[in-house]
Amino acid sequence: MPQSILEMAKDLIMAQIQAGRVPPEDLQQALEHTYASLIELKMKEETGAVGGVAGNGSAPAPVDWKKSITKNAITCLECGRTFKQLSTRHLREHGLDGRSYRAKYGIPRTQPLSARVTTARRKQIVEETRPWEKAARYRAARERDEAEQMEAAAKSAAPPKKRRPRQRTAAQSRS
Repeated sequence: MPQSILEMAKDLIMAQIQAGRVPPEDLQQALEHTYASLIELKMKEETGAVGGVAGNGSAPAPVDWKKSITKNAITCLECGRTFKQLSTRHLREHGLDGRSYRAKYGIPRTQPLSARVTTARRKQIVEETRPWEKAARYRAARERDEAEQMEAAAKSAAPPKKRRPRQRTAAQSRS
């Protein structure tokens, strides 16, 4: 015979007390809270509104991550809050990082976790400032390329060297 909700709540709280997570003096409050949570879960299960397996036994519909990224905001698929960008700090609250968040929801790794306006503005700033041109390696390569081009131009602009006629040896002049 299945357990009643009250018995399940009691068993859960007893396990919490034995594990040392709930002090015995908070027993009443913890029991009431757990009982209320179990009643709420049972009601959701009966209506089919619970987030795991629905009441009819079918798997939940997959989350469409594309709808979570709009023009001005991105919605966190974990908690439902909206942001201009999903920061690593926020994702850490859910025990995730950018890579694991993308993997969990099937988001391509090249998809920015920010609103479209924010992504477009960042792209515009990068195109205007061209930060790679300020890097030492880039400047050194540019200088090397310019020096090579100048050498090539100098060689092609210089007049060709005149060839002296070959002097004939005594053996060649006799024939």
